[in-house]
Parts: sequence; C-alpha cells; structure tokens
Amino acid sequence: MPVGELFNPRSIALVGATDKSGWSISTLTNLRTHGFRGPVHLVNPRGGVVHGEQAYSSLSDIPGQVDLAYVMVPTTAVLSVLREGTKLGIRDYVILTAGFGETGPEGAALEAEIVDFARENDLTVLGPNGNGFINAAADVTPYGLPIPSPLLRGSVGVVLQSGALASSVLGFAQARNVGISLLTSMGNESLVTVTDVIDYLVDDPATKAIALFLESVRDPAAFSRAARRALLAGKPIVALKIGRSRLASRTAQAHTGALVGDDNVIDAVFRQLGVVRVRSLEDLIITAGLLAEVGPLPGPRIGVVTPSGGASEIIADRAEDEGLELPAFAPDTVARLREIVPAFGTVQNPLDVTGYVLIDRTLLGRALEAVTADPGVDAVMLLSDLPRVAPPDPAPVHAMFAASARRIAEAPMPVVVVSNVLTDVTEFGREVQRESGFPYVAGGIEHGMHAIGAAVRWGQAYRAAVEAADGAVPAKAVVSAPAVEPGTGVWAEHRAAALLSSAGIPVVPGELVYDEESAVAAAVGFGYPVVLKVAAEGLGHKSDVGGVRLGLSDARDVERAYREVVAAAAVPGTGRVGALVQPQRGGGVELLVGVVRDPAWGLTLAVGLGGIWVEALRDTALRVLPVDAAEVRRALDELRGAALLRGARGAEPADLDAVAEVVARVAAFAESLGDDLESLEINPLLVRGSHVEALDALVTWRG
Repeated sequence: MPVGELFNPRSIALVGATDKSGWSISTLTNLRTHGFRGPVHLVNPRGGVVHGEQAYSSLSDIPGQVDLAYVMVPTTAVLSVLREGTKLGIRDYVILTAGFGETGPEGAALEAEIVDFARENDLTVLGPNGNGFINAAADVTPYGLPIPSPLLRGSVGVVLQSGALASSVLGFAQARNVGISLLTSMGNESLVTVTDVIDYLVDDPATKAIALFLESVRDPAAFSRAARRALLAGKPIVALKIGRSRLASRTAQAHTGALVGDDNVIDAVFRQLGVVRVRSLEDLIITAGLLAEVGPLPGPRIGVVTPSGGASEIIADRAEDEGLELPAFAPDTVARLREIVPAFGTVQNPLDVTGYVLIDRTLLGRALEAVTADPGVDAVMLLSDLPRVAPPDPAPVHAMFAASARRIAEAPMPVVVVSNVLTDVTEFGREVQRESGFPYVAGGIEHGMHAIGAAVRWGQAYRAAVEAADGAVPAKAVVSAPAVEPGTGVWAEHRAAALLSSAGIPVVPGELVYDEESAVAAAVGFGYPVVLKVAAEGLGHKSDVGGVRLGLSDARDVERAYREVVAAAAVPGTGRVGALVQPQRGGGVELLVGVVRDPAWGLTLAVGLGGIWVEALRDTALRVLPVDAAEVRRALDELRGAALLRGARGAEPADLDAVAEVVARVAAFAESLGDDLESLEINPLLVRGSHVEALDALVTWRG
C-alpha cells in the first residue's frame, strides 16, 4: 500500500480533539512546535474552543481540503468518521483509538468493519491503536505522545510495532545525537503494514538506514520482498525482533524439527535477507546510526587508535566476539607511529597512544592519520568521547575536534568513532559536533563494537546481493526426478531412500527382507560387514526401539540381529515388520541434512554435524529455501565443526564443493515435492573425501 501521501499531508484535522485528553494536547503541541507549516483543524462534536483555538463540530464544517484525519474518537465512532471523511475526499487516516483487534473478538469485529470499508473506498489507514508518526524530514508530526526537544532531523527511519516504546526509542536516539527521518508507531497494522513503511523508506531520499522493532512478521513473503529491495538499494535494515522462544519441534519424527525453532528460522531469514539483527533497543539505534553514517565497511580488518591501554584490551576481546580481525600494522606504519607515540608507549594494534594526549592534543589525530594509511586494514576505529562540559575557553576544544573531523573526512578508508561508555551527549557536545563537523559517535565500546561487526557483516551481504543481481552467483540446483505421488504419514528409510535415489541423490544400497534367510543372502551379496535395521511403516527413529545392529560379520550375526530387531519393533500400529540390510560404511564425517516446513517461512534447510550427536551438539546452520550450492558452502563454513570437514588432525579433507552440490540437490528436490511435504531428513550423510552418500533417510508428509 503506497503511504507517501499519508506521511506528507499539507493539512491535518484532529478529530476528537478535547482539553481532557493528553493525546490531543500532545498531538497539537507537536504539530505547532516542530515545524508543520500547514493548517491544523480541531474537530469536537460540541464545537467551541479547544486548546485555546476554535474547533469545528464535524469534518464537514472545515473550509478547504483536509489531507489527513487524525482520529481520537471513541471506538464505536471511528467508522462514522471514516464515512464522513470519505464523502469529503479525505483518503488518509491515523487512528489513535484503541479497543479493536487487540481486545478480543468483539474488538476484532469492529476492526474488520473498518478494514472492509477502507478497502472498498481505497483509504490509507495507519493503526488503529497507534500513536501516529513523526516525519522529521518534512516537519510533519501528528504523534500522540510528547516529543522531547530538540527533534533531531537525520537519516534513520524507525518503524515500531509498539506504541509504548516509541517515545523511549525517540528519546534515546536524541540522547545519542542520532537524527531520524521518520518514526512510525504501527498500532494494529489493520491496513498500513511494516512492509509498506519499509517500501516508503527505501524510496525516501532522506533515509539511509532503517531500524525496526518487531513483535511479529505478519506477511513473510512481503517482508522478504521489501528487505531485498532495501539491500539492493544499499539501505541497511537493523531489526530488534522479540519473542525468542524455546525450540519447538515441527515434526515429531525428524531430528530436524527439534533443531529448527521459530527464532532460529528468523535468524536464518534475516541473515539471508541482509537484515542486521540486534538484541537491545540501544543496539538498535546505535547500530542504525552507525550504518547511516558510514554504510558498509569494506572488510573485517580493523585498525584501532585509542588513548587507553585498558580500553585496548576490552576492544581486543570484543573484536574476537564479533569476528573482527586486528592485524599487525605494516612496517611503514610502525615506523611512522614510533615517531609519534611517546617512547614509553607500545606500537601495536590496538594502538594505545597513552595519556600523553592530555599534553599533546594533536597526538591522537596524528596517530589516526598514520593508521588510516596502513594497507593492511579495511577500516579504523577511533576511541574518542565528545566533550561534556564547556571549559571557560571552548575555542581550543572546537579547534581540536575540527582538526580531527578533517582528518576523518580525508582518510582513505572509513573511520568509526566510538565513545568509552554509553552516556548522553550533552548540549555542549552536540554543539561541538555540529560546528566542527565531527562524525557520529557510537555510544560505548560494547555497543560500538557490535555496530562495527554489524557494518562488516552487512557489507558482505550487500556486496553478495549486488553480485547476485548481476548474475555472478550460480543458480540453485535443478533436479530431474520422476513425478512423486504425495504420501501420507512417515516414510521410513527403505521408502525414503528409494525416493531420494530417484532424484539422483547418492544413497547407500540396501535390500528389504522379511526373513532370516533373505537377510543372510543380502549380506553375502553386499559383503561383510553389514548393517541391519528394522523396517516398518510409521517407525521413525529405529534406534529408539533398539532396531539397529552394526558390524555384523557373518551369517549367525545376521540371523540373530534379524530376530532381535523384528521383535523389538513388533508392536501394534507398525504394520508388517522386516529389516533393511546395507553394507557398513566407515570413516569420514557424518552430517545431518534436513528440510522441515516452517509455518511462516516455508521449507527450511538445516545442515550440520549428524549421526548420534545431532541433538546433543546442535551444531547446525539454517537456510530458508531456495538455496544454491554457494549458499550451502557458506552454511557449512558457519559450523563449529567445520574444521572436521577441512581435515582436522591430518584426516582426509572433505570435497566441500561436492558436499554443497549434494545438499543443494536435496534442498531442490524437497521443494519439488510440493506442499504435501512436511520434512525430509538424511542422517547421516557420510562425507569421506569426494565420496558423499546418504546412509539413512526419513520423509514425513503433512496430514
């Protein structure tokens, strides 16, 4: 839904304005004091004087055109306001009034009436149950809570699925000198959605970064589309998504279901879409502020310039947490720094220029100039606090920060400024920053390092998206397999393996038998040693019932194993019980490859260390389908156990390209099975050098 006219009205009517309402008072005050230049009309059914101004008894009494109606009337009167406004040609509405879908079935019915009417008449409605918006870039502020002063205009667009937190977020942004372009309190999202606002901000020239507070993603497909638009447009999205929950099993029969939970899928989706996920409101604003200032950082190699040894150690620890590198300085840089840093200082990265900065005010700036010339770093972090209290003569302070600002502006690489701790920027600090042109200062080492890590990761996602758009990334795997009739229930290994084999996925050979003699014959055919597994429809985890025997080396072992596994599985509901005989494989690394259907995001791939360790280690990487082999390679690299695949301790390294191709083929085949598939799992997928083979499989159909 286009929202450009909603956020840029030339005239506004406050419907339900009254001296008894704090929302009414705040909304009018915000419009009057924060620069709105158009007419603001007050509407009260009694007319008279409201907030010291003449009020109209209805929208119809207002002379001239009204672009936006800000509605504050009782719940049951909202629809009548929309009806009257529609007759007058008013197309855009903010509904502050609560008492709709958030209250239960009766309120939901009232909200549905509003939605139906709005759609029939092509109206744009923000809310209900929302505080409105602050379009700081255009000085339009129909917002129902007090706006703290000063309202800082800037380039961060903020979209919140919370009315109560909006003012706190705004206050924190102003405390850290982060200017906003637009802030929107979404309310119930009955018509205008978070996705609609993201689309607006992607096209808004005043916005460089987007900050989201999300309780839910109501339309995953629309959100994905908007997030991809933002990524390709070079506008980072930073999101605080709440509602992290315990991992929930999607499919009782599959290990994968225990590993793919709501929050894990959100993490995977955001990573694929290039959305930066944060865990606090502070990180939301600080990270968005940094990304709006510096954009994508070119790489993870960070040079650090500080006036503190203790801070250097904290930074080194946090750099490791964030996956950042602090490389040794180049010899030329070291030589240059030794001429700058006092003799009692140590030239290394992170660089502590020592407390001598209190004597030589140029020391930090000159050191910064040297480090930004180092060819071995991608960006530089400068630890520097804005001044808090004005000295008797502020001129030297202004001059020092102006000199640093010039060095930063002229640096051949990005310079990120971070303060020691998270404190409010004072009015004097704001003045120095404004007049000197000193850049944005990320608040505190903890939040600043997180923001730098986010800027590096977002830069990688942005460059990959641009390459993909240019066709530089290989297409997803394509499978050619016989048409499969949708199944029901659980397909145990013998049926699941045949299904995978039909798609050209390498599967260990096996023979299904229903007596001891046939089992022995199959074992002789494969050659000893062999594996024997119980086979029964509807039986998922064979090992849970003692249905697997390994290392069988002769006929007697096979006969005994057949009797034992069949007896263990012979319970009501399992149907005919037999056994699957397979040659035993050894060595290599065992992986889990599973695809499970997430109710919101669809089929989701989990790849990780498998075998008996899958649920104990939970070392998996997730991707929402579709994926290609290149994306699977990136997922494999994320595993804690990736070193095993690369050949740890002299073991044979895996052919990761071959592994990725097989996993991508499994994912593509799962997609081809259509909406009836609930989950498909291979556990384990044996990887030994270039040999990749499924040793066990399970398919669960929906319903």
